[in-house]
Amino acid sequence: MPDHADFSHCPIAQALDVLGDRWTLLVLRDLLVRSPRRFSEFLDSPEGISTNILTTRLRRLEEWDMLEKRAYQSNPLRYEYLPTKKSRDLGPMLHELMRWSNKYFEDTFVPPKDVFSGAFKKKGG
Repeated sequence: MPDHADFSHCPIAQALDVLGDRWTLLVLRDLLVRSPRRFSEFLDSPEGISTNILTTRLRRLEEWDMLEKRAYQSNPLRYEYLPTKKSRDLGPMLHELMRWSNKYFEDTFVPPKDVFSGAFKKKGG
């Protein structure tokens, strides 16, 4: 796991080292809503992430043990991405972030209560 960028022992500062940008949170959202997920499926998100930003965020999340990259095809080699326990543990926090947004912004989508339920299933079951 990479070192924290700053020397603060504040848990929020340390979490922001990993989660502190828009695209990382949106990639995690997509990963937790439905997994496994393939590269092209991340690109289909309505926010329109570019391929270079997506590649960077997936690599970073893999370095932080937030996702598992697994080959699903060998010729050509293609991967799918699965959440790890570390990223699945963020499901309740992301759900609360959505609740907060729904409360204070009128034009937001109200997700079903079980929006992240698929993320809490372990691999293979």
